[in-house]
Amino acid sequence: MIALREMSIPEQNIFMDKQSGKDFNRPQYKKLIRKLKPDDLLYIKSIDRLGRNYGEILEQWRILTKEKKIDIVVLDMPLLDTRRGKDLMGTFLSDIVLQVLSFVAENERTNIHQRQAEGIAAAKARGVRFGRPPRPLPENYHSAYQRWKAGKITGTAAAKECGMPLSTFRYRAEIYEKAHLL
Repeated sequence: MIALREMSIPEQNIFMDKQSGKDFNRPQYKKLIRKLKPDDLLYIKSIDRLGRNYGEILEQWRILTKEKKIDIVVLDMPLLDTRRGKDLMGTFLSDIVLQVLSFVAENERTNIHQRQAEGIAAAKARGVRFGRPPRPLPENYHSAYQRWKAGKITGTAAAKECGMPLSTFRYRAEIYEKAHLL
């Protein structure tokens, strides 16, 4: 946002999605595409802000420059400025740079996923628990559980008595049984 504001781009002409750039099925990107007209100029902070999928970045670039007939300026990479070098050599150089940067963007996305998975695995190995901590069992859980196990009340009645959904009651019963077997 800062880089685009520094370019004096009006707020209503800035389109920003809050979701991942893994694909182009993003609401603000779709809105941008609908609004673009031939000879418009599209500023992008960096190629990985456009997307993170090699093939899709190349396809969207083709759609934007060939079908929509707009110019694109990638602020972090001056070689990717379609206003300059419209001759064969300029187009060739910009295509090469685009392909390299698109590859790097997708490769970084793959690396992010791998590092995330490794970090989660390492944390789990250290005993870190993920998610919300479980609520303590209600005081009447043991008696409701015993009557349910003895067949004196239904699971639904036991769950209701404990103030929890049936699925939660059964899930907690499974944990409860394992804890008492140890």
